[in-house]
Amino acid sequence: MKIYNTLSGRKEDFTPKGDTVKMYVCGVTPYAPSHLGHAMSYIVFDTIRRYLEFRFPNHKVKYVQNFTDIDDKIIARANESGISSKELAQRFIDQYFTVMDDLNIKRADIYPRATEEIPKIIEVIEGLIQKGHAYEVGGDVYFRVQSDPDYGKLSHRTLDGMIAGARVEIAEAKEHPLDFALWKAAKPGEPQWQSPWGPGRPGWHIECTAMSLKYLGKTLDIHGGGQDLIFPHHENEIAQSESFTGIKPFVRHWLHNGLMQLGEEKMSKSTGKLVTISEVLAKYGPDALRLWVLSSHYRSPVTYSDMNLAATKKAVERPISAANIDVEESKAATIDAQPYRERFINAMDDDFNTPKAVAVLFDLAREINRSRDEGRNIAEAQKTLRELARVLGLTLHSERAVLGIPLNSLLLVADKYGLREEVNKGAESTIDSLRDKRIELRRAKKYQDADNLRSDLKELGITFEDTPQGTIWRYKKP
Repeated sequence: MKIYNTLSGRKEDFTPKGDTVKMYVCGVTPYAPSHLGHAMSYIVFDTIRRYLEFRFPNHKVKYVQNFTDIDDKIIARANESGISSKELAQRFIDQYFTVMDDLNIKRADIYPRATEEIPKIIEVIEGLIQKGHAYEVGGDVYFRVQSDPDYGKLSHRTLDGMIAGARVEIAEAKEHPLDFALWKAAKPGEPQWQSPWGPGRPGWHIECTAMSLKYLGKTLDIHGGGQDLIFPHHENEIAQSESFTGIKPFVRHWLHNGLMQLGEEKMSKSTGKLVTISEVLAKYGPDALRLWVLSSHYRSPVTYSDMNLAATKKAVERPISAANIDVEESKAATIDAQPYRERFINAMDDDFNTPKAVAVLFDLAREINRSRDEGRNIAEAQKTLRELARVLGLTLHSERAVLGIPLNSLLLVADKYGLREEVNKGAESTIDSLRDKRIELRRAKKYQDADNLRSDLKELGITFEDTPQGTIWRYKKP
């Protein structure tokens, strides 16, 4: 198995060390709804994680993903909204979990938050100061980039080149223009924590070093994120971590996904150029969105296109149909699905080549449909199709409409209220359960939640009517 390492710029052999694969992926800064760029990154790393679990079944894949729940953008947005930074961050963390669950993205083993890891962050900063890699000036603490002779090795830049080619934070107190903040002295009205250097808050980069050291140890197998994080974030992580521990490498394999484009620009919350995950899921469903992302190699950029997503939604019906054919057991010849499984593994072993892996799924689906028409036994082949689809995070749930309601649309609503499993029992049973959930919420005096549930179903054409005999529901195509 070979994977591309950003640090070396080439594909390298990957084999687990010990009985655990240690994997850290940089998470979101929760100050706005999660957008399609987030979906792309976390679909990619969810698929990588799933494949590692599939490929190395005797190993535990320990997956850690952080939340940067304090930074300038969160503080500014919270002040605009008239709420605390903590409340704002929690609102968008909750929204993040909802859309990621809808995308069938497995939960990380640990989701550390910067505000909950202050003691470890302070410990690492103190260690860097003691070793001469950091210094304090007026309550701020900076990393001394000139103390690390390897600084720039991930982004393949020199200090002079970085200064000439990038904007750098200007501060008279800094020894070098590229020295970066580990701790920021408190400003009036901002959240703050006590530290040996006075009240303040952590810088951006130090949190990931502290969290990865705490939860995964001094050397990680895989560290992932978008290509926009290579410099300065991941560059600074390497400098901090290796300077603190004295152990190299901090990360054995650095993986970076390509960026989501909207026209000619990167999709970004800060620029306002974005399409939210929720609106794309409502149009196309989770399988189509995942398949669209995985039809490109993870290191390649992807440009958002309604036309391409619509075509993918139509295309995904082929493996869905093949996986859900109801057939009686047959004594006729069975499809040999093993060659497809081997081709799938060969594709994914080559730096997680999902476009080739997707092609294998479609070839197997085509063989299943053809063999069905020939009266051959397709049961084992269907089982293999579903197994390989799960590695890519595809549910292959039927999109057929019941009562005119697409099941994936109903799935999103049911999952939001903890009733995902009800969808497997049919649309009517699911709506009955949602009706009962609304009644339960009203009895608990959670009227806003009950109204939200009612509104979600109304968008699908389902309305509730309270009668003396109880609450009934009606459906009318919207």
